[in-house]
Amino acid sequence: MNKKRSLSLILVLAMLFSCMLPMGCKAEKKATSGTHTVTDHNGNQVEVKNQIDRIVVCDILPLPSVLTVFFDSAEKIVGMNEASMIAAKNGLLGQLYPEILNASTSFMDGSNVNIEELTKLQPDIVFYSGSNKELGELLTSRGFSAIGVSVNKWQYNTIETLNNWFALLGEIFQENEKAEKVAKRSNEIYQMVQDRVSSIPDDQKQRVFFLFQIDDSKITTSGKLFFGQFWAEAIGAVNVGEELTTDNSVAVNIEQVYTWNPSLIFITNFNQAYPDDLYNNTIGNYDFSEIEAVKNQNVFKMPLGMYRSYTPGADTPITLLYLAKCAYPELFEDIDLVAEAKAYYKDLFGIDLTDDQVKQIFNPDAASGNVYI
Repeated sequence: MNKKRSLSLILVLAMLFSCMLPMGCKAEKKATSGTHTVTDHNGNQVEVKNQIDRIVVCDILPLPSVLTVFFDSAEKIVGMNEASMIAAKNGLLGQLYPEILNASTSFMDGSNVNIEELTKLQPDIVFYSGSNKELGELLTSRGFSAIGVSVNKWQYNTIETLNNWFALLGEIFQENEKAEKVAKRSNEIYQMVQDRVSSIPDDQKQRVFFLFQIDDSKITTSGKLFFGQFWAEAIGAVNVGEELTTDNSVAVNIEQVYTWNPSLIFITNFNQAYPDDLYNNTIGNYDFSEIEAVKNQNVFKMPLGMYRSYTPGADTPITLLYLAKCAYPELFEDIDLVAEAKAYYKDLFGIDLTDDQVKQIFNPDAASGNVYI
């Protein structure tokens, strides 16, 4: 009996030991097979794999950067738009996560998707712009798990949009709590800014013009239905183009800009212009010299961290602080943008930025604007 008991004890110990090994106790191993269903921003029920290893992002351009910080890795991103790649090469994304530069861009020609090339990438999931419903229908009809992601469902509110993007990613990938952390920090920063600017009298508010794109033949800006409207209201300013009600960017002429006579101009990274170009009239035949913002040298280039900051993205809360401080430096004199950027990246994404990297965020390379959106 003793021998039998000893043998039984040995067998039990062996089984327990095997459970401690990576291949032991399969019942305890986290399930990665199978699928689950999520609702995308268009209200579509989409079945997605529990284990997603290959991701393609079509025309929702900031999303590769958001996915990268969500995973703290870009290894799963196998395809993205060329416009996203240009930003990655000229911003922090390619520096901090060089594997993103291996993603293919050959499956897209502008806004058109080559289904054959996309199929070669063997994606587990494909993201597309929620406004491009035709593309969503095409992808679904070809058997892809296609997720529509919206930029305007929340009235171009970049804070709320970013929070909802992270929430959707949390439902799809089910593997970390970044959605809650980002929402908490974003809302805290937004509320702090509101507390400071809410009492600014209407006649003392900055009148801001967003220079979305500019070249020798056109100037485009934000009307009421684009991101500039949210940014202006969020920092306690007035968007001079709010009378324009066309969705997305709107073309205007230099005479209209003079009529508005903005006191503040923000230049996005969807063009290659810098403040000096307006101060010195180096683009086309435009003459900005008599506009108030130019005369007072109150023109600023928007930041570029993980992506072009005019849109929602991983840097949205820091962008809000930057714009607010540019608009009302005396109200935000105590805000150290370098320290805020470092703390934000460290606390939310575990990234230790150097001084040079933070400097790059607020002084982006002109090459990042070498794209037509």
